Amino acid sequence: MSTPDPTTTRTPAADATAPGASAPASGLDPALAARLKRDGAGLVTAVVQDAADDRVLMVGWMDDEALHRTLTTGRATYWSRSRGEYWRKGDTSGHVQWVRSVALDCDGDTLLVRVDQVGAACHRGTETCFDDGALEVVVTDPRERTP
Repeated sequence: MSTPDPTTTRTPAADATAPGASAPASGLDPALAARLKRDGAGLVTAVVQDAADDRVLMVGWMDDEALHRTLTTGRATYWSRSRGEYWRKGDTSGHVQWVRSVALDCDGDTLLVRVDQVGAACHRGTETCFDDGALEVVVTDPRERTP
């Protein structure tokens, strides 16, 4: 029987986060934690942008502990909603994200994580998770509409 890896598994304290509940204890600065507006699962959206060319690479999720790990290690760490565990980008693929900066949006519910990306950002092996192409915009410019 293997012992769970404390760097990837969620702690019981973190599982206690429920809608309306306070965030679980983590090493995150309490002043920063107070500014976060988490969803019902205790998560905030993390939009990941390439620091070199400003492309949006991916979207991930962070709780207080993932954000703390990201800020203190310089490596992007996320909470996997599908696997129910922390994952540090690149640990298995080698496609590391070196964090250049992290910013919190005006509402406190989204982080902008600017990274130096090594290799593919997407789990499918593509440079970004947005390589499937643009969707057709069907709304025309309202100034061009006739009444």
